Amino acid sequence: QGYRAEMDNPAMLILMPPVLRNRKDVLFGNMPEIYDFHNKIFLHSLESCLGAPERVGFCFLDRVEDFQMYEKYCQNKPRSESLWRQCSESTFFQECQRKLEHKLGLDSYLLKPVQRLTKYQLLLKELLKYSTSCDGVQELQEALVAMLDLLKSVNDSMHQISITGYDGDLSELGKVLMQGSFSVWTGHRKGPTKMKDLARFKPMQRHLFLYEKALVFCKKREEHGDGYDKTSSYSFKHFLKMNAVGITENVKGDHRKFEIWYSGREEVYVVQAQTVDLKMAWLNEIRKIL
Repeated sequence: QGYRAEMDNPAMLILMPPVLRNRKDVLFGNMPEIYDFHNKIFLHSLESCLGAPERVGFCFLDRVEDFQMYEKYCQNKPRSESLWRQCSESTFFQECQRKLEHKLGLDSYLLKPVQRLTKYQLLLKELLKYSTSCDGVQELQEALVAMLDLLKSVNDSMHQISITGYDGDLSELGKVLMQGSFSVWTGHRKGPTKMKDLARFKPMQRHLFLYEKALVFCKKREEHGDGYDKTSSYSFKHFLKMNAVGITENVKGDHRKFEIWYSGREEVYVVQAQTVDLKMAWLNEIRKIL
């Protein structure tokens, strides 16, 4: 209220930098929507559990769709931060902060929804710790899984919005199921790639995004900014349509490697994960699609 409403206050207009005018939706994203959800709906359902805390899991499951609004908030965050950096020193923000008698600047409050999102799963884990054999324990468990899924989904989509150079609409490739960094060797001839041939070459470092319909290869660009402002970008290199992909699960010489081949082994990619567990998680997701 102390900042957003002031952006519509005619008396404050003179203090507002031009770049900020009519841009409160960029600065605040859908924070009003998140606020209304908590104020009018979620808080009340949590309060109804005061006498029966084991019902908290049910509150989360009942509203699981609504929590998607956090994803929208996080996706807007880079735009919001960029705008904030341009005018954080302005008299307008200083004046708002003075009136509110806040020690912290607006950016600390804009970070709250992002922090809140990571706290839910901690809260549910704590509740589970004390709820071994009571009613509602299964709902608590399911709520925890739902919140961890949401965190992963937000994290994946945050990486995805940093992909540059893709000619087309990434949303047409379906949902991002996995993303992560790998060492990749490439062979472009039919027939099995001889491992000793590949071993001579230095692998490329690639950031892979597994969508429902395609596997996208990107090169990670250096991070800039500091603290939570750090942003990486990913330059698009190429993609493989999932309907023409095949996998070989084991590659001689290293348990962390697997092979992805394309349209009848015309292109072969040997991919090395950082751990065997990570490799297995990716293979499981790829298998589901195939």
